[in-house]
Amino acid sequence: MGFNSSMSYNFSGSVCSWKGMHCDTKKENLIGLKASNLGLSGIIPDTTIGKLAKLQSLDLSNNKITALPSDIWSLGSLKWLNLSSNQISGSLPNNVGNFGLLEVIDLSGNNFSGEIPATITSLLSLQVLNLAGNGFEWSIPRGILNCKALVSVDLSSNRLNGSLPDGFGAAFPKLKTLNLARNEIHGLDTDFAELMSLTSLNISRNLFKGSVMGVFQGQLKVIDLSMNQFQGHISKVQFNSTYKWSHLVYLDLSENQLSGEISLNLSQAQNLRHLNLAYNRFAIQKFPRIEMLLGLEYLNLSKTNLIGHIPSLANKSLKVLDVSHNNLSGEIPVSLLEKLPLMERYNFSYNNLTLCALGFSPETFKTAFYGSSNSCPIAANPVLIERRGNGHKGLKLALALTLSTVCLLAGLLILAFGCRRKSRKWVVKQPSYKEEQHISGPFSFQTDSTTWVADVKQATSVPVVIFEKPLLNITFADLLSATSNFDRGTLLAEGKFGPVYRGFLPGGIHVAVKVLVHGSTLTDQEAARELEYLGRIKHPNLVPLTGYCLAGDQRIAIYDYMENGNLQNLLHDLPLGVQATEDWSNDTWVEDNNGIQNVGSEGLLTTWAFRHKIALGTARALAFLHHGCSPPIIHRDVKASSVYLDLNLEPRLSDFGLAKIFGTDLEDEIARSSPKSDIYCFGVVLFELITGRKPIGDDYPEEQETNLVSWVRGLVRKNQGSKAIDPKIRDTGPDYQMEEALKIGYLCTADIPSKRPSMQQIVGLLKDIEPRT
Repeated sequence: MGFNSSMSYNFSGSVCSWKGMHCDTKKENLIGLKASNLGLSGIIPDTTIGKLAKLQSLDLSNNKITALPSDIWSLGSLKWLNLSSNQISGSLPNNVGNFGLLEVIDLSGNNFSGEIPATITSLLSLQVLNLAGNGFEWSIPRGILNCKALVSVDLSSNRLNGSLPDGFGAAFPKLKTLNLARNEIHGLDTDFAELMSLTSLNISRNLFKGSVMGVFQGQLKVIDLSMNQFQGHISKVQFNSTYKWSHLVYLDLSENQLSGEISLNLSQAQNLRHLNLAYNRFAIQKFPRIEMLLGLEYLNLSKTNLIGHIPSLANKSLKVLDVSHNNLSGEIPVSLLEKLPLMERYNFSYNNLTLCALGFSPETFKTAFYGSSNSCPIAANPVLIERRGNGHKGLKLALALTLSTVCLLAGLLILAFGCRRKSRKWVVKQPSYKEEQHISGPFSFQTDSTTWVADVKQATSVPVVIFEKPLLNITFADLLSATSNFDRGTLLAEGKFGPVYRGFLPGGIHVAVKVLVHGSTLTDQEAARELEYLGRIKHPNLVPLTGYCLAGDQRIAIYDYMENGNLQNLLHDLPLGVQATEDWSNDTWVEDNNGIQNVGSEGLLTTWAFRHKIALGTARALAFLHHGCSPPIIHRDVKASSVYLDLNLEPRLSDFGLAKIFGTDLEDEIARSSPKSDIYCFGVVLFELITGRKPIGDDYPEEQETNLVSWVRGLVRKNQGSKAIDPKIRDTGPDYQMEEALKIGYLCTADIPSKRPSMQQIVGLLKDIEPRT
């Protein structure tokens, strides 16, 4: 159903009996129209809705409407307007001020841009204002202060900046809900000082600062101040006698600059369900006492400087627990371990903990207990084994585990000796900076196409942040040492945004060092916050961001090194020494890895099953970025050279989420990007995997076809997809499976973005093709 010339509206007859239509008591005038979820699309024509002069309520939500009729602004009787979840773009006209009786306006989930009209000052009866999920820019207009009847304001997920209008708090005596999340608004805690009716405050992902004490006031039940710049000791909040802790249900103070001890009035917060204090600057302290929070469902104390043991945690309602990135030690209490299978999510990684992990899969142990020690079997504590069933079985298991541990240690020694011998081929001499402390900046470096300068006066004065090892004292001097002063001999590639080097940091950390030489409009603090955020994004099919360094104007991203190279080099048999854009690896040493004798395409990419595995892993990575991150992350540079194979031959996608840090020259590109552009690029990679051909530059049988996409799409349209299959894999699996995969690529590369499937759908389609390994 759509708004088009073939569709007519007859308003002359009685429509009061139609579904969604509401008339006045005399059945003369239509006063309510509800047409949500009807599949309406396109532009609403003039002289349709605009003719309903007495209309008081209009609901067109959850359709695909792209533009409003010019006469809609003449509906002076309108009290309720809901246009949410459509595709309306452009600026919001000043004519919105004509709705003098309007009480509720919901324009959320559209594509509005430009300023919020100053004529909003005329909406004196307005109670609910929802403009969330659009592209509104500039600052909040001062005219909003006249809307004193407001009860709920949601301006989240826009591009608003500037500061709040003076007198913002005092202007809204009835305001109960305020959501300004995911903007770039500046402000202080005092901006909210007089909002005494407020029950829910969400200002996360902004640039607010000041003392956290000033925000705890009135009747607040929900407080989300995460990802701002608030400072102070939260322990001092308890001295604010006006705030009633018994009201508090949801508290998120994560990713600020809070210090001191974690000592809130928790004994009075009996109704608290959600507590997140992660990533602050708290003093070193023991695990906080939370045993009185019996209704707590979510607890995140990641990177809060905790030491000592984890208590038993009697909170029976707990569903999510994250205590990662601390310095906790000792055993995880058995009573807590027994609760974990009933929980939705938990993470104990990056501590010094021990546990008996018999009840957990190897995958869970790697992801949720990374860095922990497995203490099974525990001979000194047979109770643990007895709880898991028959004692004889436990003894057999203990013997088996002991034997396997001995074998594993022997194997590791042999492997370590072999790796040591092998590594001599590419180890780089690391000069000692104890001998070179006289070296001072600025440091200048040159590659074949780029010259970049790290404006650093003293190399040892600039810290390098390594997320998983926060206590390591690594500096820019160590980066210089690891890369032989960013020598061309350690240069892996000259990518789109700058050179990439290989190196070994102290502690034997093998890394790829990407220098973002194009500059950035972000301050050091903003860039650090973005990089810290990216460092927390983990997925088995993403290349992990290990750390970063802010060296003068240069932003340096540090990644895990991918031992088995990238898909472009492997797929297209590039000769040694020829580096594709963004390539991090030119290793060619022989490794017996599950029967694979080398890392070139001769050994890896000669089966359909393995190429399918790469396609599915890459799709899962993109689906996670698009659907598993909030806000969604658009990659913007998906290509074969950004897909890597790690030590275990798992596909991993690199360079996600760096667009904000790359600088002003990408602003137009970023503005045009959407998840659908990623999906198109994934389709190109899928075509490369199945055909073995490059996107451009290869010769194609049909003379008129000049690139891979047009050639394959032409064959699929003619139902001749089998002609495009790479001869190297043709006999390694059923042709129909590869043809089905080509059809998925066909969908991904549709000319009209709206016709392309989502990455979640693509993962499902690829999973339906299950080649036998």
